[in-house]
Amino acid sequence: MKYSKTKMEKLVKNDPELTKRLKQIMGELDLEKSFALKALYHADVKDGGNHQRNYQEL
Repeated sequence: MKYSKTKMEKLVKNDPELTKRLKQIMGELDLEKSFALKALYHADVKDGGNHQRNYQEL
């Protein structure tokens, strides 16, 4: 599965839990949105993550 910024943005936009998690990552790690999206992808989506199926459906 390959990372796609546009897919991640859509996924986060449609899921309040992921929106909250993205803001948490941005705050805790002091990251820009694009880097935080990639971190969120690797943490919660890739390789059997909780939101992998939703990501693949996009």
